[in-house]
Order: sequence, then structure tokens, then C-alpha cells
Amino acid sequence: MTRADFHIHTEYSPDSVMPVRSLVRRCQSQGLGLIAVTDHNSIEGGLRAREMADFPVIIGEEVTTADGELTGLFLTEPIPRGLSATETARRIKDQGGLVSIPHPFDVFRRNVITPNALAEVVKLADIIEGFNARNTFKSTNAKAKELAASVGLPMTAVTDSHTAMEVGRTYTELTIDEVTPQALLSAIASAQLVERPITPLIHFLTTMAKVRKRLF
Repeated sequence: MTRADFHIHTEYSPDSVMPVRSLVRRCQSQGLGLIAVTDHNSIEGGLRAREMADFPVIIGEEVTTADGELTGLFLTEPIPRGLSATETARRIKDQGGLVSIPHPFDVFRRNVITPNALAEVVKLADIIEGFNARNTFKSTNAKAKELAASVGLPMTAVTDSHTAMEVGRTYTELTIDEVTPQALLSAIASAQLVERPITPLIHFLTTMAKVRKRLF
């Protein structure tokens, strides 16, 4: 069985100061065997992590669309920000990637996908985050799971890490022989979600990271 996390940020995100090397070391110490690095509007962190890691790293991006955030996995080039959610999903698919819907019902984040866009983009999606450790309310994750069940999409459990201390707390445990989009979808369908929420105070560190980057 492989412990995997498909939503992690590094220093290449504006709200994270976690060095790529620190991420790789933390994954090794926590027994993670597969990750997706999904920085905001950048694939550079994923490319760097792939060079350093002795385990598979999926190149991803959490894209700021005109309708809220959407995640692409297995990307070869960045997706530009500001497009509609539907167009963003199509461009991810054009690269042979997978479309994951991150934290679709969180009430505290500014860039959660809008209800109207969600209704459309779910038709193109491959994965829904059934558990995001940074969601404050249990009901938020419960609604995500209900959505995934209603449309027949597989779910992941992710940390949405912006700091090293978050990495490894929550993960998706699965059996996978090769790391390809289709193999991953098949593996996620029968995966076990290991769910451990993080304290809501973690968002304070994210805010401080933004301030630090703006100042320095």
C-alpha cells in the first residue's frame, strides 16, 4: 500500500514558504510514497520536487480560474489563470491530465469554485477532494463526499499542506503499480481515506507567509 497526498504547496505558492527540499524530506520521514505538488498557478515546485525525490511526484497546479480554484494533475505545462473553470478543465484534459475539484464547499476560502461553475465543471472532473484537512467544518467535507457519490467520482483525502508540519497527517492509501492518469483513477476508486484535520489556526501561518513574501 502506498500513502499518497494529491494537494501540497511549496515556496512557489504565494501563501507558502515551505522549501521543496523540506517537503521531500518530510515526505520521506512520514512514509509518503506518492505526492502531487499543486502550487498556485505554477508547476515549478512540482518540477523541482521531482528532481529531488526518490519517490514519484505528480506535477500539478491549483489554478485560479475566473470561477474559483481547480486543480490539474499530470501537467506538462502551466495552465494560465483567469480562464473560466470549464475552459481550465478542458486545457487540463488537453494535456492528458486529470481534473480534481479542491475543497468545493469550504465557506472560509475566497477562491472556492462557485456553485454554477461547479455544476458545469463536475461533468469534466475526474476526482473530488472528499476530505481536505484544512476545511474547518466537518459538514464541508461531508458535502464533498455526497457530491462525489452523487456523480460517481472517486475521492481523495489531502492535507492541502502549506507547511511541513501538515505533511503526512492526512493521506490517501492505495495500491498502484504505475503512476499514470488511468492507473491512478483506478487506484483511487478503491483507496482508503485516512482523515486527520488540522487546527484552523494553521490559516494564520498561511496569512503570515503571504505578508512575509510581500514585504521581502
